[in-house]
Amino acid sequence: MGEHVSSWWRSLRRRILTPDVSETTLDVRGFHVKGEAARELLETVGASFLTGYGHAMQAGTVDEAADRVDDELPVRFRGFAHEGAAMGFAMLDGLPIPGSGNVRRYLDGRGDPHVYMAYVGIGWAMARLPRFRWPAGDGLDPLLCWLALDGYGFHQAFFRTERYVHEQFEEPDFPWPAGDRSGYAARAIDQGIGRAIWFVGGTDVPVVTKLLDSFAPQRRADLYSGAGLAATYAGGVDADELQAFWDHAGEYRPLVAQAGAFAAEARVRAGLVVPHTNVATQVFCGMTPQEAAEVAIRTQPDQPDGGELPAYEVWRQRIANEFVSLGRC
Repeated sequence: MGEHVSSWWRSLRRRILTPDVSETTLDVRGFHVKGEAARELLETVGASFLTGYGHAMQAGTVDEAADRVDDELPVRFRGFAHEGAAMGFAMLDGLPIPGSGNVRRYLDGRGDPHVYMAYVGIGWAMARLPRFRWPAGDGLDPLLCWLALDGYGFHQAFFRTERYVHEQFEEPDFPWPAGDRSGYAARAIDQGIGRAIWFVGGTDVPVVTKLLDSFAPQRRADLYSGAGLAATYAGGVDADELQAFWDHAGEYRPLVAQAGAFAAEARVRAGLVVPHTNVATQVFCGMTPQEAAEVAIRTQPDQPDGGELPAYEVWRQRIANEFVSLGRC
């Protein structure tokens, strides 16, 4: 009887707390539609994310949710589902309901291969939770916690597009992580906004770059990096379109190459490399996904404290400089 009630409660929780999949469609969001293939890809990404989120809301354990994601989702979209699952676990931890520690169990176990996407998913939850329910920064990886702000920025640009993309709102003095004095939070959020612009522009390179170029020059490096990461991880373009994005990026190419390496490492670590990943890293990095991922791994800082800048930004700069030294940029 108790298990039946628990299962009923989890199913109800999923229905109440999971957004309708229509909220991620391009028409509802008002995003640019390049063509039906791009539409199908981007809407499948959104549906995959919500599938993972829903499994986290309904599953009895973290492992059960991860099993369902791995069993049901094709390789290309599995990472997005794990991102959604991480958001779901963070939402459960942040809501005043029984049970906590879901994010920690996920990161320590089945979420480890998907750690980059998981931290982004935590940021999605932050965008929907009251601030006093946000995760404590000292409970997260000090190097990767900035990816949560990337996820926060993506969420805001995706769902509050007019304000964050067209009006170009910038988060002043963002209050997380606690004690940060570097002012880096706004930059990490911009990286997520740049990723979202790849979706807002419907993967149409001229539309995407026009949106990116409309922002203040001092914000563009992070925005181009975010868009480059989405172009590599999510795709939606062929080699010629990737080359057009690369050519247009100009002075921001080192950060686009860096983003390509980040995206490659995320897919290689999780065992989710697909043909598009190779096409993108060849254009942006001049190498295979495995080689690009190795650049990211080799340049990772040993210490979580980067001095004046967070170690995460030191890491990004090291990767970018590596591609400059290789003559790629």
